[in-house]
Amino acid sequence: MEALNITIIGGGGIVAREFLKILDERNTAVGRLRLLATARSAGRVLEFRGKPVTIEETSEQSLTRDDHVVFLSASGAASKLYAPIARDNGSFVVDDSSAYRMDPEVPLVIPEINPEDLEWHRGIVSQPNCTTTPMALALHPIHRVNSLRRIIVSTYQAVAGAGAAAVEGLAAESRAALEGRHEPSGTQKREIAFNAVPQIDLFAEDGYTKEEIKMANETRKILHAPEIAISATCVRIPAFFGHSMNVWAEFEHPVSPAEARELISGAPGITLMDDPSGEQYPTPLDAAGNDRVLVGRLRADTSRPGAITFWTVTDSIRKGAATNVVQIVEEASRRGLVRR
Repeated sequence: MEALNITIIGGGGIVAREFLKILDERNTAVGRLRLLATARSAGRVLEFRGKPVTIEETSEQSLTRDDHVVFLSASGAASKLYAPIARDNGSFVVDDSSAYRMDPEVPLVIPEINPEDLEWHRGIVSQPNCTTTPMALALHPIHRVNSLRRIIVSTYQAVAGAGAAAVEGLAAESRAALEGRHEPSGTQKREIAFNAVPQIDLFAEDGYTKEEIKMANETRKILHAPEIAISATCVRIPAFFGHSMNVWAEFEHPVSPAEARELISGAPGITLMDDPSGEQYPTPLDAAGNDRVLVGRLRADTSRPGAITFWTVTDSIRKGAATNVVQIVEEASRRGLVRR
């Protein structure tokens, strides 16, 4: 892979910092690196491969034809403003917001599932939501040989998914709670320390939150299966890193737990941690700092003959965000889809 000039918008955020770490871990070839952010973050200095990189304030003039790759890790509004500018400069744009995920002209990509969709990109590629990625990865090995019909999913999401301020907010709330005080940090809809909040993002008219709607729509798009029936409930819990979920899945033909284990265990990016006799199953602590999707407690769904249910955990900042973006860039470069 040739060295790429990479520019990150939202360069001071938790995902961008992890992105830099993963580029280094994977020894991804990087030429010039630039970090752009709001005026509040401008001037801060981060380190990449032993060298300081100063964060610059983002403007429409910040983006140039020298940017081979532009990674947007900011708000949807920022993506709508800056992604078209970078695209028109000829840059390969990867967006981590929800701004383009359901745009029919923008690929939504998990490289282990649908790398071929990169071939029809028009300058912008979208990164899935941090809960969509692990669920789709765990189900895809079965779906490709036995089509999915129905998914029910309940998530238990770490605060890191809401950014660095939410991580700090949980720490502050926990310290206060242990001293007998209630001091909401304001980073969640409700106080999060020693609590569970069944709302992530805003509610739609049908009573589902935008986070829950994203999971359904994005999964259908990635798997190229618009007919799958999906219902999600997304809950924020007081874990720092690692999104957990329990999935109930029904397929066109009955599938046994043994068949599901065999298919899942051989799939890329997945580790099966499933030994009930030894009380082996994944937890958020197992997933933190890990690029794998961890699957356990795989068993028959006793309410739907022929269906299965399982528990899965992933680090929302790594494979749920930054690692997947690095993989997208590497795959696009390998296919010759990044302009030099």
